[in-house]
Amino acid sequence: MIAVRVFMRVTKEPLKRTPVVLRMDAGDMQFGPVLTDRGGVATFDLPVGSGKVLVSGVERFHGRLDGEIEIGLWSITQSGNESAGAPDRLSGGSNAYPGMSTRQVQLDDRTVLTDSEGYLVNPGDWSEGFANAQARIEGLTLNAEHWEVIRHLREHFARHGSQATVRDMIKHFRKVWGSETGSSRYLHRLFPRGGPQKQGNRLAGLLRTKGEH
Repeated sequence: MIAVRVFMRVTKEPLKRTPVVLRMDAGDMQFGPVLTDRGGVATFDLPVGSGKVLVSGVERFHGRLDGEIEIGLWSITQSGNESAGAPDRLSGGSNAYPGMSTRQVQLDDRTVLTDSEGYLVNPGDWSEGFANAQARIEGLTLNAEHWEVIRHLREHFARHGSQATVRDMIKHFRKVWGSETGSSRYLHRLFPRGGPQKQGNRLAGLLRTKGEH
């Protein structure tokens, strides 16, 4: 028997009626989706094995499937283990101007241009690969929390047509992470080179904002 318990990491609240899929490494066999019950648990009558757990279609665990596996999420919009970034593509268009100083960032399959500070010249060039590459240039290794902020910034811009302020971010992340982890101090610790409004926007493929810090 394999059980997957899905819950909110901050509040410990179980996530009910959430689809869970098991994808076994042996034979690449898939089981489910099975909806979680009132306790946030999806149960599979399967022998112990190695495989992946997908919650709402996103990989959350890969390893030995045995007994109860706990999947704690910072928020219901949290990106997957591989940190897939934004849910959709934002519109592009070059922001270049005469005499602009640019830099090339080499990705696996292409080269993209940024300005001298690392902001994309064409926001439509953004990808997960760019965020990872630019983060390495800035001496930062992205983890799940970084990606949660990047995802929120891009979702906010897609919804409102403007960048989220630090106040917006604190209000959001205090709800999903708690008061201490969702604080301005913690967000600036995650993005030490200018904070989430500057470094976060760069990595999210957005432009600098007025009065950013």
